[in-house]
Amino acid sequence: MDCCGWTVISLVWEETLAMKGLTLNCLGKKEEAYEFVRKGLRNDVKSHVCWHVYGLLQRSDKKYDEAIKCYRNALKLDKDNLQILRDLSLLQIQMRDLEGYRETRYQLLQLRPTQRASWIGYAIAYHLLKDYDMALKLLEEFRKTQQIPPNKIDYEYSELILYQNQVMREADLFQESLEHIETYEKQICDKLIVEEIKGEMLLKLGRLKEAGEVYRELIERNAENWYYYEGLEKALQPSTLEERLQIYEEVSKRHPRAVSPRRLPLNFVSGEKFRQLMDKFLRVNFSKGCPPLFTTLKSLYYNPEKVSTIQELVTGYEASLKTCDLFSTCENREKEPPTTLLWVRYFLAQHFDKLGQCSLALEYINAAIASTPTLIELFYLKAKIYKHVGNLKEAAKWMDEAQSLDTADRFINSKCAKYMLRANMVKDAEEMCSKFTREGTSAMENLNEMQCMWFQTECAAAYQRLGKYGDALKKCHEVERHFFEITDDQFDFHTYCMRKMTLRAYVDLLRLEDVLRKHAFYFKAARSAIEIYLKLHDNPLTNESKEQEVNSENLSAKELKKMLSKQRRAQKKAKLEEERKHAERERQQKNQKKKRDEEEEEISGPREELVPEKLERVENPLEEAIKFLIPLKNLIGDDIETHLLAFEIYFRKGKFLLMLQSVKRAFAINSNNPWLHECLIKFSKAVSDHSNLPEIVSKVLTQEMQKIFVNKNLENFNEEFLKHNATSIQHQLSGAKMMYFLDKSRQEKAIAVATRLDKNMRDRNVKTLTKVFEALLDGSFGSCHTQCEEYQAACHKLFPFTSAFMPATNEDDSSIASVNHTAINHDLLSNEI
Repeated sequence: MDCCGWTVISLVWEETLAMKGLTLNCLGKKEEAYEFVRKGLRNDVKSHVCWHVYGLLQRSDKKYDEAIKCYRNALKLDKDNLQILRDLSLLQIQMRDLEGYRETRYQLLQLRPTQRASWIGYAIAYHLLKDYDMALKLLEEFRKTQQIPPNKIDYEYSELILYQNQVMREADLFQESLEHIETYEKQICDKLIVEEIKGEMLLKLGRLKEAGEVYRELIERNAENWYYYEGLEKALQPSTLEERLQIYEEVSKRHPRAVSPRRLPLNFVSGEKFRQLMDKFLRVNFSKGCPPLFTTLKSLYYNPEKVSTIQELVTGYEASLKTCDLFSTCENREKEPPTTLLWVRYFLAQHFDKLGQCSLALEYINAAIASTPTLIELFYLKAKIYKHVGNLKEAAKWMDEAQSLDTADRFINSKCAKYMLRANMVKDAEEMCSKFTREGTSAMENLNEMQCMWFQTECAAAYQRLGKYGDALKKCHEVERHFFEITDDQFDFHTYCMRKMTLRAYVDLLRLEDVLRKHAFYFKAARSAIEIYLKLHDNPLTNESKEQEVNSENLSAKELKKMLSKQRRAQKKAKLEEERKHAERERQQKNQKKKRDEEEEEISGPREELVPEKLERVENPLEEAIKFLIPLKNLIGDDIETHLLAFEIYFRKGKFLLMLQSVKRAFAINSNNPWLHECLIKFSKAVSDHSNLPEIVSKVLTQEMQKIFVNKNLENFNEEFLKHNATSIQHQLSGAKMMYFLDKSRQEKAIAVATRLDKNMRDRNVKTLTKVFEALLDGSFGSCHTQCEEYQAACHKLFPFTSAFMPATNEDDSSIASVNHTAINHDLLSNEI
């Protein structure tokens, strides 16, 4: 055989090896797959097929940057290969390499100028790069090629028109956008968005009369949309309160059943007029029996005058309805049904709960339950009241009572599970959720499969409070994996959306994915994970036994004996639970293996199993914490907690410049934050204690700290902070901690500052007092058993229903023996109290 024949056989052989590797990869045999593909490349490094297949293997392992390099190498050898160009463009948009994406889409457009996706992909690249003019030119050229008659409505053509208009609006081409939407109005399917665009553009152009007509038509279509009323007010520009009210009165006459035109005026009226409108609004809703009435009015509670008026009106209704079944004793009209009094009491319970008057709230809700003991909303509210006063076990009990009234209601089931988790009743919460999860698998596994992140974040927080750090970290990592999977799921839409022309939704999806980890679920999971890793760094767990949360040196012989007895019982219970879990795990592994064989015949291999014991004994907890911190720094830089968590990590790593960066960013957000105050003093003291820092680093630190401390020593800086925030318990607590931190001999003074309960303290609530109590317990002020008991008793007088302040019982010894296991989660109370 001649030389040319051997060359052909050789090329085919290398490509065959690569294709065999690709097939093995699809069968899950990754190591063999890589071996065959690399062998193919070694034999012929100039084979574009081998490089392409190598890129496909890298992509299957989520190594997108490496895959892009492989595709580029393949294109050097075959620059016009359509499949490689398409695969490369998908990875570039996935990794947001927009410049590279634009170049690749241009090559595809040159090779396939008749394909729709070539034009659309190239235009989207310019849109995402904010080159609106070029994007509009491309879209217009493509639109001209579409043979759609003017009288025909085509959905895909309609979406193209609306996407084109979106680009115009983002480019601030308001006049062009208005003319464009009017020109193609008849060919757009979504008539509502057409009217909304018209109204918005007319307002931007100052054509107020026409804008007013558009918004009136929109209100006729949907009288409950608050955005339309806002647009109508901007268009009509009422100069007086009477003119503004008249807008809503006219709408209310045309739509007597609409709530919004009667609710919105309550935001801006005051005095006697507010009383009249509120009286009318409340009576209608109480007579009708409207459970979400308080939620509708809750936004008014920032105004004390309005709150007082509401309270006066509703308490008057309650007194009158009890005596004569009328809203007012001087009325002569048909009597109200008994349910009206029920809803009035329901409202009053929510009202006084919002104001922090829990005793009154409980009185009203108990009276309502006594009259109608079968209404779920009443038990739900009673649970909520107990949650707000810090008695989470009692709250879970009443939420379970509510759930028992309708076991088929998934919402109340989920709420009950959430309350159980907040009370650290993890097992009970899992059993509660199992009523609505798939049979044959545990509730935990099924909830993880369904990416039920509210459950996992609450579960992580519960395990964290219980000191089960491995289990808590497992939940945090599961949440992180969900966000990774959601990001990875974009691949399904890059080609689909261009094919189906859902371009507006596609661009919105890309922008959402860019900020996905700003979501509250990720922040909660990341914060819990970072806090746990910090604790594990400070107090690493040994292989022999877990870290003991109780300082046995401070306990008497009797207390120590009792504590050890409780620990033995807990260990025995834990062993039985572990055996049960092991049996359950074995059964689940069989089910999961079968499911993986059926459903996960994808290229990616099995993920590493999350084992709690391994997670809580990582070699470098701070490096693991940084992995959770990076997305927070990139996306949630406007939240001061992000930078304070960063400081806590870098403080332990001894990274002074990064510590400086963190406190500076936090200082720019809120210079008076109590946690920041603690960080600043610890930072300054750490700098002064390290005399061997490099000269340039020391110089930078000195210059920057001078701007914050202004020639004050730490003691004076702390005293000034305390003086400036004399009416805030949180600030006094932080100042007191730092007083003790700087000078251990001032323990009595520091404790006295932290435990002030004066009436003029503006944040004297359950959340804040619980923080102080925990600080007394966890050693922030050294050993202070007597002061702790005195403070607990004082707080119990103020908040008798809060479990953390209740006196110890025989079954459950002093809460001092369970400092880090308290059921109080004060972050849950911050929004309502």
